[in-house]
Amino acid sequence: MTPANRPILYSFRRCPYAMRARMALVQAGIQCVIREVLLKEKPQHLLAISPKGTVPVLLLADGSVMDESLDIMHWAMRQHNAGWSETDDAAVLIERNDSFFKYHLDRYKYPQRFGPETDAAFHRQKAGLFLAELDERLLASINLCGEQERFADIALLPFVRQFAATEPELFSSLPYPNLQAWLNRWLESERFNSAMQRHAQWHPGDAETLLF
Repeated sequence: MTPANRPILYSFRRCPYAMRARMALVQAGIQCVIREVLLKEKPQHLLAISPKGTVPVLLLADGSVMDESLDIMHWAMRQHNAGWSETDDAAVLIERNDSFFKYHLDRYKYPQRFGPETDAAFHRQKAGLFLAELDERLLASINLCGEQERFADIALLPFVRQFAATEPELFSSLPYPNLQAWLNRWLESERFNSAMQRHAQWHPGDAETLLF
């Protein structure tokens, strides 16, 4: 694929949705131009192709736009055999992560955003119910949906990482040994580190930077 035909990915390094999209592109070996943005300084081009102004946003050479992380993941898998298949329960697991867990994770990590009545400890406890479910799943296999790495592992990884990074010492003390081992394996992986390379904030006119 020539540089002119490469997809353009608008991303924010710490955003968990952008993170899982980048992981899928790396896994599928799809090289793209990455434009790192600050969400408080959204480029006009980003807003023109995706008015909701969130990341990730993937712009293809034919002008098609994907602005949902799971759509980007599915697209990447279709382009190349990424080696990730979906089990029957993957969609249920991802939906619970993106709704129940994300709701409580946000209020645990950023209680100040939700008003003075927000009890971070309460939301940490509620989020922990989901983590306990994941830990139990990992009793049976090394990954969330079996021995092989699958779509659900990458879809959930950035959110579990975000919980763990909020209070690292506390997370290490929680009774989730299988989940902790799963997370550490992924964080030490070459693919994760490729997807987490630091890129300078993009401005119009800057030289293009590649994802990996």
